[in-house]
Amino acid sequence: MAANFGKNYKISIFGESHGNALGVNIDGIPAGTELNLEFLSQEMRRRAPGRSKLTTPRVEKDEFEILSGFFDGKTTGTPLAMIIRNSNQRSKDYSELKRKPRHADWSGFNRYNGFNDIRGSGHFSGRITASLVFAGAIAKQILKSQGILIAAHIKSVKDIEDRDFVESDITEKNINKLRNMTLPVLNEEIVEKIEKVVEKTREEKNSLGGIVELMVTGLPAGIGDPYFESMESELSRMIFSVPATKGIEFGAGFGITEMTGYEANDEMYFDENGEIKSFTNNNGGIIGGITTGMPISFKVAIKPTASIEKAQKTVNLETKKNDILEVHGRHDPIIVPRAVPVLEAATAIVILDRVLEAKKYQL
Repeated sequence: MAANFGKNYKISIFGESHGNALGVNIDGIPAGTELNLEFLSQEMRRRAPGRSKLTTPRVEKDEFEILSGFFDGKTTGTPLAMIIRNSNQRSKDYSELKRKPRHADWSGFNRYNGFNDIRGSGHFSGRITASLVFAGAIAKQILKSQGILIAAHIKSVKDIEDRDFVESDITEKNINKLRNMTLPVLNEEIVEKIEKVVEKTREEKNSLGGIVELMVTGLPAGIGDPYFESMESELSRMIFSVPATKGIEFGAGFGITEMTGYEANDEMYFDENGEIKSFTNNNGGIIGGITTGMPISFKVAIKPTASIEKAQKTVNLETKKNDILEVHGRHDPIIVPRAVPVLEAATAIVILDRVLEAKKYQL
């Protein structure tokens, strides 16, 4: 069941980019959970298209309708269903893709025997991540009540790099600041540089990718399992479910291969409060698949937007000959800024599911 995730906080998503609606069904929200609907709306707006000149001009308000599982401002404990109705489709922009496939059109064609919806990539579209953001926003609220915070920022675009997170960055004030930035970065001096390189790339009818860094604080040691349901494998499984994700590394990531064992090991100590911490966090807060009590830290590689106007070689499924494709329509020259809230949400879903599994909190 490719559209389902979770053992305790269970989600099931549905919809297509240019269909009537998309949505999510969530099972496992503790009964009596008070939902801040304005916060949910704010999170949806962060991901929504048309917010800045760096995104697709397609405007979707992403206004959600809760159909069940919510009464008098609180969850009932039964499945909560949500839908978002699509309102700004231009399906004619994709008519050529029926015979000239790009990116997921070809793999989807083979997976679904030619019955896949190619309009705006159909179910493969990044638009479907609106459902993840909604489910993640609810998870964030529950986790925040337990002192668990999740933050993300753009680490790099092309050769323009932001600094790494440090644990002291993860405060509600700083998270709110990042949440309200079109380009959420820690070093604001690089914003103009990123804007210029994205605009230049758009003019060239091309696109860019980048790296997003995430950090989770407030998780105690002991969450997760070894091997097949390790914290890394569960996070990776969800993060790779976000379209355009091409890589993930925890802590020092591939850089840890250049260290000796002595350098890579996170030596421990008692802090002034008697809590066990480590001097370094090369393992990203996870060892043996289980949290150590240090911040979970990882980076995600996001590929350049696949739909570009620049002419590219492809094949013609009707003529059975090689052909040229120029994708017209409304597309992001860079998807990274809009991927930030999606990756935060995906992380929150996994963390809440693991916390509920560990029964560490009385929720």
